[in-house]
Amino acid sequence: MVRYGKEHKAETRRRIIETAGRRFKQDGIDGSGVSTLMKDAGLTNGAFYAHFESKDDLVATAIADQVKAQAESVVARAEPGRAGLEQIVRGYLSPQHRDSLGDGCPNAALLDEIGRCTDATRQAYTDGVLVLIEGIAARMAPEAPSSARVKALSLLGLMAGTLQLSRALTDRQLADELLEQGIDNALALLDAGQRV
Repeated sequence: MVRYGKEHKAETRRRIIETAGRRFKQDGIDGSGVSTLMKDAGLTNGAFYAHFESKDDLVATAIADQVKAQAESVVARAEPGRAGLEQIVRGYLSPQHRDSLGDGCPNAALLDEIGRCTDATRQAYTDGVLVLIEGIAARMAPEAPSSARVKALSLLGLMAGTLQLSRALTDRQLADELLEQGIDNALALLDAGQRV
């Protein structure tokens, strides 16, 4: 019997989490069984329980990972200040983001399901979203980010809802127009008075 080191186990766990995150966003949490998730990771079903106690454990871990990755890859890499906020909005509400479900935002892809998940998953999501909105709030009000926290959360809600609706429409022109209107609405929210 071959024994693998801790590094191999950590790499395998990471692969499961990343592939599960993409599959959840593409097919939904309920639409993604353990056997499919493990096949995506190139592993057998039996290997699953060496890394996770249950599917709920994987869901909570993958959701936290996806939101963290969004904060690191989108928010943290955006330009400083207002220019960075506009960059985030335009990238989020782009046709490319809308059309790449598996590689896109976990908020727009999974929000309805997360609300019905276990408390542990909802807490993992909440913790991740707080990190995400702190990054957005820091760009909105660098001198007092906590004062912009609710406004940042509202911006995320506006963008996620707009993206969800755009994905659901079969009329491509209408879906594109919705994204453009969403950009206008998000930028108007950013430019609305100093009251947050």
